[in-house]
Amino acid sequence: MNGVTRIAALACAVLLTGTAPRQEQSVELRSPDGRTILVAGVLQDTDGHCGYALAHDGRTILLPSAFALTFRDEPAFGEHLRVAAVTRSRAAGQWNPVYGERRVVPDSYNQVVLSLSETRPPHRAVEMTFRAYNEGVAFQYVVQPSEGRRESVLLEERSRFVFEQDFPAWVVPAAQGRYERLPISAMGNDRERPLVVEMGAGLHVALGEAKLVDFARMKFSAVAGPSPALESRLSGEVRLALPAASPWRYVMIGASPAQLLERNYLVLNLNDPPAIGDVSWIKPGKVIRDVTLTTQGGLACVDFAAARGLQYVEFDAGWYGPEDSESSSALAVDVDPRRSAGPLDLPRLIQYAESKRIGVILYVNRRALERQIDDILPLYRSWGVKGLKFGFVQVGSQRWTSWVHEAVRKAAAHRLMVDVHDEYRPTGYERTYPNLMTVEGIRGDEESPDNRHTLITLFTRMLAGAGDNTICYFAPRVRTMGSHASQLAKSVLLYSPWQFLYWYDRPAASPRQAGGAGSSDGVIGEEPELDFFDALPVTWDDTKVLEGKIGEYATMARRKGQQWFVASLTGEQGRAVEIPLSFLEEGRQYTAVLYFDDAQVQTRTGVRREERRVVSSTVLRHALGRNQGLAVVIRPR
Repeated sequence: MNGVTRIAALACAVLLTGTAPRQEQSVELRSPDGRTILVAGVLQDTDGHCGYALAHDGRTILLPSAFALTFRDEPAFGEHLRVAAVTRSRAAGQWNPVYGERRVVPDSYNQVVLSLSETRPPHRAVEMTFRAYNEGVAFQYVVQPSEGRRESVLLEERSRFVFEQDFPAWVVPAAQGRYERLPISAMGNDRERPLVVEMGAGLHVALGEAKLVDFARMKFSAVAGPSPALESRLSGEVRLALPAASPWRYVMIGASPAQLLERNYLVLNLNDPPAIGDVSWIKPGKVIRDVTLTTQGGLACVDFAAARGLQYVEFDAGWYGPEDSESSSALAVDVDPRRSAGPLDLPRLIQYAESKRIGVILYVNRRALERQIDDILPLYRSWGVKGLKFGFVQVGSQRWTSWVHEAVRKAAAHRLMVDVHDEYRPTGYERTYPNLMTVEGIRGDEESPDNRHTLITLFTRMLAGAGDNTICYFAPRVRTMGSHASQLAKSVLLYSPWQFLYWYDRPAASPRQAGGAGSSDGVIGEEPELDFFDALPVTWDDTKVLEGKIGEYATMARRKGQQWFVASLTGEQGRAVEIPLSFLEEGRQYTAVLYFDDAQVQTRTGVRREERRVVSSTVLRHALGRNQGLAVVIRPR
């Protein structure tokens, strides 16, 4: 038997009997509810490998899976190991985020720390921490210093995830790519996280990474072997000043895609509490982008935002020159003539927006950010700017991972909020620095995804946290994506504390000349259903994912104060939606306002607005066609 085979025998014994054989070093860790069992251990022989296995409700999730590290100019770490010490602890509690998808986040787990040391020279040590939550499990390793060794270069991490069967997984090669459903063995290399695996009726898991702050990013690759397996791959080497901790690797567990999504707070729980004392300046809100880069367009957006209950206006690429030029300076207004003829009086617009209690957000491409960030931040605060949108940040390597998070911290020091765009995906750092409002890393409306792909995104990418989907409403592309009621529904389904609405749209008072973003056809009208966007919150006190099937349909209910916002979406097949309103307060009467697609409505958008009286025993029933949406506001009477 090789080491991995022996680990398999050990883990099977533990999982079947609940106790570990005395001749082997191993631990068993259970979730607080006892439904999940993690076994981790080291074999005390000349091949001693570290490995772990996982079961839930008596079903195997992971077969014994080996762990190893490769360093520069050092032997690999992963065999000839022993457990030098075992430390157990537990936590039972909850916490209140500055903002989020729920006002109270449960945070209870059982934890074990294994101190692993080599039985042969060079006698290095690594601590491995395992946590078992009701929502899943996670592990982290800490490379320890040793005599004469205070730093090291990590070249590879091989955290393996071995499955019993070749289950289908939802995979994407890049953060803004197009998802595919493939068997584990066929998914290829360097696939994004979170990665959702369908393990049959009643069991879905998501593999991912949390608390990525100053390390190289992890992705997943399929590896050959006797059983289908995935393995972590780092996006470059990692220079370690010892002791040095890795990000967390997690396995989120749910009975369904809906339950997985409802449990996405696990990623936040694996991050540190807020490092910002005074958070009064951190303000979630709805945003309209000025697509014209003109003073006239900016004034029109400010007036529109003030009239329709939005909180911010954003000025995007081109306001300070060609964003892709290394010579463009983001310290002064200099409109890129390829995007707009201008003029753009930004100081006047910021002052006018302030008088209307509207904040201004400025886009800055990473080229200017990397050169000028220490000058940009105090300057923008002196201008009265409320936040920045980082464009095309570099991702993956330790260098650029560290840089972007340092930039978020620097922004916090100047009381500026941040939206990180393009390939960056969140791993929960918004808990520690809640001025990180939202991020892209999503195939959003800029790519014109259809409802099916949005319904894949919802149950995969959105497990990681907020996603800036850049929703539009009147732009012609809406008809190719789904429907106008779908756009209303997406604003509830796709969580973002800065929710960009009307992304390719412009107020009627904006100029129509060529230039800028979007199309002149996307002029915002007076359709009655816009009162849904007017009333829409962007953060929530409670979230319930009522149903969902990846790529096919979803229904969600979110509460803010005493109001509930409900949304349902269909993909390529229509369906009869039935929504029990049992989440409403019993004995109280409510008014539900429904918004849905209806070809008989003679407006540009074809959305019908209908009111109904409802109570907690009501079941809302509505027939949705393919690529359609339903949005509902429920208010106490």
